[in-house]
Amino acid sequence: MVITRTTKEPSVALPVQSPERQEQPDQPDREAAAVLRREGPVAVITLNRPRAMNAVNAAMSVAVGNALRELDEDPELSVGVITGAGRAFCAGADLKELGAGRPVSAPGHPEWGFAGLVRHVVDKPLIAAANGFALGGGTEIVLACDLAVISEDAQLGLPEVKRGLVAAAGGLLRLHRQIPPKVAAHAALTGEPLDAATALRWGLVNEVVPADQVVARALQLARQIAANAPLAVRASKRIMRRSVEFGSDWDPAIWDMNEAEFGEVRRSEDAKEGPRAFAEKRPPRWQGK
Repeated sequence: MVITRTTKEPSVALPVQSPERQEQPDQPDREAAAVLRREGPVAVITLNRPRAMNAVNAAMSVAVGNALRELDEDPELSVGVITGAGRAFCAGADLKELGAGRPVSAPGHPEWGFAGLVRHVVDKPLIAAANGFALGGGTEIVLACDLAVISEDAQLGLPEVKRGLVAAAGGLLRLHRQIPPKVAAHAALTGEPLDAATALRWGLVNEVVPADQVVARALQLARQIAANAPLAVRASKRIMRRSVEFGSDWDPAIWDMNEAEFGEVRRSEDAKEGPRAFAEKRPPRWQGK
């Protein structure tokens, strides 16, 4: 197995210390290249090659891809959090593997893309919890997530041009959609990194927190999302994602897509439960149907 699960809950006596930070970063890697841990409705997926700064190899791509598939298919899971073991989030592709002529993608799953994630379509929200170094492929993972919490010492950026390469794992496709185009062009063409404060200022990330609070804060956000109606959350993500397939937001086609997605939600039991719970002044009891 490339995914392991544990139901062990993080200690509430140490609210500012995530489970990942409690691990010793120099310990030998456990067998699994990525670990899925359940926190109620939240799947915490930890990139688990700390001695290699969580550089992506084929085993990690398989493990993450399978974890995301489990997240998407399991009705008990509502949100995913992606983080890294040890002191890094992700150092990008494992250059030793590439240098040896070995692929770092998941065999048989080209549709998953780099790290089993950057092209992997998942309806449920993903939150990047970047707990450290996240340049190159690490930034591309952040860009593929819906929300991002990063540490104060984290840096994001696409340094590929400095190495004769291009950010082909989604960096050049997504960065200019998420921050102003000229800011994105500067980052992509110079290869210079963005510090955490700059990333926050341009809206590339949602929050910057101390390193030992990154996972805890990402879990808080995940639980906020998981408390909402699951069908509505998933449809909201799909509408936002699919909107880029169309032209102007005045064109009929984009509104047809919007209405089709809304129609499915409107006919659900949860759409009846939400107003009923509000009227009765009680928490809603979502069924996901």
